Amino acid sequence: MSVMVVRKKVTRKWEKLPGRNTFCCDGRVMMARQKGIFYLTLFLILGTCTLFFAFECRYLAVQLSPAIPVFAAMLFLFSMATLLRTSFSDPGVIPRALPDEAAFIEMEIEATNGAVPQGQRPPPRIKNFQINNQIVKLKYCYTCKIFRPPRASHCSICDNCVERFDHHCPWVGNCVGKRNYRYFYLFILSLSLLTIYVFAFNIVYVALKSLKIGFLETLKETPGTYPPLAIKGSWTGKNRVQNPYSHGNIVKNCCEVLCGPLPPSVLDRRGILPLEESGSRPPSTQETSSSLLPQSPVPTDHLSSSEMPEDTSTPEEMPPPEPPEPPQEGTEAEK
Repeated sequence: MSVMVVRKKVTRKWEKLPGRNTFCCDGRVMMARQKGIFYLTLFLILGTCTLFFAFECRYLAVQLSPAIPVFAAMLFLFSMATLLRTSFSDPGVIPRALPDEAAFIEMEIEATNGAVPQGQRPPPRIKNFQINNQIVKLKYCYTCKIFRPPRASHCSICDNCVERFDHHCPWVGNCVGKRNYRYFYLFILSLSLLTIYVFAFNIVYVALKSLKIGFLETLKETPGTYPPLAIKGSWTGKNRVQNPYSHGNIVKNCCEVLCGPLPPSVLDRRGILPLEESGSRPPSTQETSSSLLPQSPVPTDHLSSSEMPEDTSTPEEMPPPEPPEPPQEGTEAEK
């Protein structure tokens, strides 16, 4: 007897999340849709380091010290780890308001601003919030239907509000925010050190080889001496009388950003949606009864007649055999 088992398809929250993000590995990896420049970053780092390890490192390890390729490999691995951690993580996306929450916020705004006459521009939707005895304005996001927390902003590329939003970096293929800012900073720092390290030992390699075979012959033999990956960094700041988010000095601020506890993601990307939200139809009575049956039939080849399982089918499924009819002729003769 074969039994069919109906398995329900599980719909996770990342499949229904709004915005312009892509997910891989069942929601564990989160990136922006524009990933072309990210692949270019990987190609430049891997290509430059491959040429350096293939040509210069072997010669420098013999002529100078074997620690040169070891330290270069450590910088390379650390740079790649921080790059992937920055690119594949949730930067701090804030969930959008549910329909009931959005309607409640609209009612609050209408009650606060009152009726706006026709032809007049409605007042800006802001809330005043006090932080360290300073008033901070919370702006309303018309896309996410929420009042953004302090220092949050809406990314026009990913179409999400990101907490403590710094910028959208196409080189890493993701936004830089509260949850991946430290990894982005460590990536920039380690990649800068790796670039300086590779460039410096390229010069040393060219100088040593030029003493033997000449400068032009050195460049022809080793393509790894071509200029490596260049990095351009930019820092922007805003003029404030006093920063309400400061902890008092630069050391505490750096420790809070780079060494503080990492906040958890509020998206719950791998959570399971209820049946109503996932959009799937409810199971029918036949599917429900089929799912309660055992997943595999009971083998009966090695069982005797006394050990055979009893038939539990209902009369509708398997009608019982009809009893034999009594002979009619004998009965009529006796009458």
